Amino acid sequence: MSTLLLLSMERAGSTALFPSDSKFRKTQLGFLRAARAARRTGAAPSLDDAIRALAANRPEAEGYLDEASLPLNRLRLLIALDALMVEGSVGRAAARMGLGTPAMSRLLKQIRDLYGDPILVRTARGMVPTPFAETLRLRLRALAAEAQDLLEPSLPGAGPAGADRGWPGNRRPIVEAPPLALRGAAPPEGGPGPAAFARKLAAIGPRAEPRQRLARAIATIGAGTGRSRALSTEESEDALGIVLSGEADPVQIGAFLVAFQHRGVTASELAGLAAAARARAGALPTGGSVADLDWPVYLSPKSRFEPWFLLAARLVGRTGARVLLHGFGRDREGHDRLGAACARLGIPAAASLDAAGRALDRGGIVFLPIEAFAPKLRDLLGLYQLLEMRSPLSHVVHLLDPLGARASLLGAAPSAHRTLHRDAARILGCLNIGILPHTRDVAEARPNRAALIQRLVAGRPTELRLPAMPIERLDLPSGMSAADYLEAVWHRQAMDAYPRRVVLDTAALALTVLREEEAPGALISLRDEIEALWR
Repeated sequence: MSTLLLLSMERAGSTALFPSDSKFRKTQLGFLRAARAARRTGAAPSLDDAIRALAANRPEAEGYLDEASLPLNRLRLLIALDALMVEGSVGRAAARMGLGTPAMSRLLKQIRDLYGDPILVRTARGMVPTPFAETLRLRLRALAAEAQDLLEPSLPGAGPAGADRGWPGNRRPIVEAPPLALRGAAPPEGGPGPAAFARKLAAIGPRAEPRQRLARAIATIGAGTGRSRALSTEESEDALGIVLSGEADPVQIGAFLVAFQHRGVTASELAGLAAAARARAGALPTGGSVADLDWPVYLSPKSRFEPWFLLAARLVGRTGARVLLHGFGRDREGHDRLGAACARLGIPAAASLDAAGRALDRGGIVFLPIEAFAPKLRDLLGLYQLLEMRSPLSHVVHLLDPLGARASLLGAAPSAHRTLHRDAARILGCLNIGILPHTRDVAEARPNRAALIQRLVAGRPTELRLPAMPIERLDLPSGMSAADYLEAVWHRQAMDAYPRRVVLDTAALALTVLREEEAPGALISLRDEIEALWR
């Protein structure tokens, strides 16, 4: 039975408990090889049989595990998943567990098959856990930390304070504050180990002072790779709520935003941040009856392209759908280019959420500046001028949905951001959303480029692929400003194929999202419907 236990341990990845060059490891591996050979010959897998098989040097083949050992085989997946979540890298997790990178990759594949979830997705900032994986993080850390304590009962500082150090059975089961990091060989000299650090953060409870709770959030996300974790949706909502309510120290605000931006925000965190911003702005519940389509339009001050999406929004409004545009669009000189363009195209501006709702009832479309419903958030976005970098709030504004529309049409540049917004919107309860690729984070089609559009259709994630349709772009006519040209295209006084196709495609995609269309030919028929309204 000892040999069977060793065989189960090897299949469970437990041989990494011994250094690769130790006598114990070599002896263990020898017994494992012997056990496989004995099992293959049908001999009883006793210790004596294992030794005889090893001495005879019989041919070996991979053994198999009986049903009783399957729980051990699955247990190794949890330990591997914990290492992957902490390290955020297959290579580093493999090194931590004493495995090769290919072996860890195979374990990750088994984990994905077990849960039916990607678990970790590759992005520009490394391997990022999925929202589902984030829900497992603390339970995995607690399990792994407890297992390590049980295997190392004499480890200094292990277990809760005041526990009996002599016998692990006297300790309370499952640590109350799982350490955020994997335990190293020894804690830093003169400093607390991961477990002590986690207990210190856990001592700051939900009834602590606001600045203390915000400090805990900053420490949780800002400790660096392998020593931090993502905030839960509730934790991130509480943290931004403290900032928006004016209870945070200015230094904390900068540290909070920079730490988030440096590490990268997860879908669960983004959902919490958006929930806090929506609550502070007085946003209506998602899926209400005031607006049909939410269309965020937050333009960079560096933006110089024509806002053709405004023409598309007007056409969608002609179908009977109520379209809410919200955002900002001032250039570096402070000129409100977006507000001026809306005025020229006959899109009214509202000064409050109530005014926006009334405008939708009258004309089917309205522009709501962010200053009218979330002035504090607008001020925080203005910190870009001091930091010269974006913050997670640049993502949050796309999920504000102030009037709780039935569907949303967003734009995001990197593909990882499109997936991030989709998953966060799903957590927030949004059922229908379309996220278009665009360099300036606004929903507008680009027919000259192939596009992968992330969608939620009745709450179900899906994708829509659009091929490239090259169209010649004409130069702006001499003597005509960009605003003049925008108005000329709208009134069909300038016949330019490229902006016309941009407008038709964008409006058709908006209707695709609104009507939950998934049929391959739906986009073509909707484009024809929109074109008929533009005559």
